[in-house]
Amino acid sequence: MTSASTDASASEDDYSNVVDIVEAGADPNGNESITSVVQQNIADDTLLRFPEGEYYMDSQVRFTGFDNVGIVGDGATLVPASYSSFDGPQYRLFRLGTSGSPGESLWFEGFDVDQTAANTGIRVISAEVSDELVVRNVFVHGVHDSGTWGPALFNITDSDGVGLVDCFQAFDGGEHVDETPNGGRWRGATGIILNGNHRGHITFKECVVGGFPDNGLYASGGNGRIDIEGGWYENSATASVRLSGNEGSISETILAVDDNPTGAEGQHAVRLDQGNFTLSNVTVDTPNPNGESMRIMDGVDSVTVENTLVKSGGQSTAVRIDDGAGDVTFENSEVDIDGGGFAFRVLGDDAGEVVLEDVNVVGDASGSPVQPAIFCERSNCRFDGLSVEQLGGSRRRGLELRGSDYEITDSEFETSHIPIIVHNASDVDIRNTYARAADGSTSVHIRGGSSGVSLQGNDLPQGVDDRR
Repeated sequence: MTSASTDASASEDDYSNVVDIVEAGADPNGNESITSVVQQNIADDTLLRFPEGEYYMDSQVRFTGFDNVGIVGDGATLVPASYSSFDGPQYRLFRLGTSGSPGESLWFEGFDVDQTAANTGIRVISAEVSDELVVRNVFVHGVHDSGTWGPALFNITDSDGVGLVDCFQAFDGGEHVDETPNGGRWRGATGIILNGNHRGHITFKECVVGGFPDNGLYASGGNGRIDIEGGWYENSATASVRLSGNEGSISETILAVDDNPTGAEGQHAVRLDQGNFTLSNVTVDTPNPNGESMRIMDGVDSVTVENTLVKSGGQSTAVRIDDGAGDVTFENSEVDIDGGGFAFRVLGDDAGEVVLEDVNVVGDASGSPVQPAIFCERSNCRFDGLSVEQLGGSRRRGLELRGSDYEITDSEFETSHIPIIVHNASDVDIRNTYARAADGSTSVHIRGGSSGVSLQGNDLPQGVDDRR
């Protein structure tokens, strides 16, 4: 995948005007607010350089409709005022472009943001740019505890525009709004957000987002492309990463839920709401989740997951595919489930095809509270090279089919209880498959009401209990 913007940083040669913000009158010692100095000097075709120092800000810098602006730090730390001391809109340090008056060509790089003092959490940057956005090496320190909007908003407003956010890190997460001075907002801050004004192509590289009370990285609109390359996203609600758009991808990324810092009722490591997505070489790590590790919602057109590991404990489902979701393919991937939930829960009677190809289901999950590792009520699904090893006890089963038009080929099942159950299903083709139940129960159980079940070339040590 090619990044959405050049990997080369801009330089002073790209601007007709370069301003040293300290020489322009900004205090580098954190005593006096620098906002007015920045506001007076920000202009088209201008680079603002921040030398090493601490820069106190008690109101926002707003610049819209611009062309070619750079804001770059060199050992620079931004220090926001507290919520009660912030003048004007108490939401952000930099508002660079709006949906109605976006900028073009923005370079923002090289800042630490010190939010460790009480009630200083604030949006560092809101950038709505038609094309050529580059944000790099921004590190937010401290819990976002003011109840204002979260650390960043990015939108590429032109459908042909591109943007790159490289190493934006807000690792300390945020407080639930009820624990902040800005009550009345639902839940609280999102870590990084894109909304319906995003129409272009944006890539997030090596970003880190901790546990926020809303979502971690959230693309809430239905437009544009979003690619996530590398990075770590953890412990947010509703999801550490939640995507909606035309298309996008997640690759080489760690998505985790191992804590619930804001008391969320349901946390997903990744939730896909709408669009077409590819996940590759991803690790989803949820040792004690209170929501599905991965949820694929009704509005999704297609998803391909490859070379991915999903680890799930507790009693939650590892992968849930909702009723109206389109085609879903898992390839060369593994689900390691140690709780009592489903490895895969495939819902929907007449939706897209679901394919599990060369997928391993392993772990010590028991059959309580749910018995099958894979529950599939959706028709027209294929399981090829599937390996299910679930020997955790309590009558754990392998695959339960409740729809029609299934293929199970070249697969292996070793489970504590019945490996394959055909439950009022039809047109089921099971070929070249091994299925053994550790407790000696039947290898394949076909319930009454099922029809069109074909068994060819299989190794079924405990035989078939056919009750048709």
